[in-house]
Amino acid sequence: ADPFSMIVNPASLANIKSSGAGVYGERRFLLEALNQYTAVGGFKTSSGNFGLQADYFGYSNYNETQLGLGYGRSLGSKVDVGVKFNYYNLRIPAYSSVSTFHFEAGVVMHLSEKLHAGFSVFNPVGGELNKETKEKIASVYRGGFGYEASDKFFITAEIIKEENKNVGVNAAFQYALIQQLLLRGGINTHNEQPFIGVGLKLGQLRLDFATNYHPQLGISPAVMLLFNFSKPDEEE
Repeated sequence: ADPFSMIVNPASLANIKSSGAGVYGERRFLLEALNQYTAVGGFKTSSGNFGLQADYFGYSNYNETQLGLGYGRSLGSKVDVGVKFNYYNLRIPAYSSVSTFHFEAGVVMHLSEKLHAGFSVFNPVGGELNKETKEKIASVYRGGFGYEASDKFFITAEIIKEENKNVGVNAAFQYALIQQLLLRGGINTHNEQPFIGVGLKLGQLRLDFATNYHPQLGISPAVMLLFNFSKPDEEE
């Protein structure tokens, strides 16, 4: 796991291999109005691991910002738990700006050395944006597994249920062509968008390039940069 893992499940913080920080950027369908940026930091301590996350989506005339503080720790060798508290702001300069607080929580179970399962919930309660209209941030529930088929090949699948939407499935794989070069791919059935990417490991630095494809709207290129403050085997 790395600091980006807490985006899906805050319990993943318990298993980060090294303290580190990273940034991610995506331009959905090559449109400036759909820019998305994320910055994360993960920090290992003797009392559990902490995470920071900052997200920005949109452009000058409409944007969403979220700041999060997460914590994850292991409960023995089989179970990891985590929680993240978030501040969310929706801003439309010509109209208004609204803010709210919400939280998310998760658990990861290590069923064997190679098989892992997890469950997370995003904004199960609260997150209200407008008291009059009862508009709120949608609740999201996720459950899935990851299987390390070999030292080089890893597969994941998860079921996602977002409030007021149909159930979706994410499936993905990662294959190490060589130790420094990773190939990734998968599909999201919610929007029927396949994706593919490559990752480069250069010492304590990791650089990923990816894109997904929509048959009508086109591609959404993305880049991710992650720096580990120390080599994973230098930290316990």
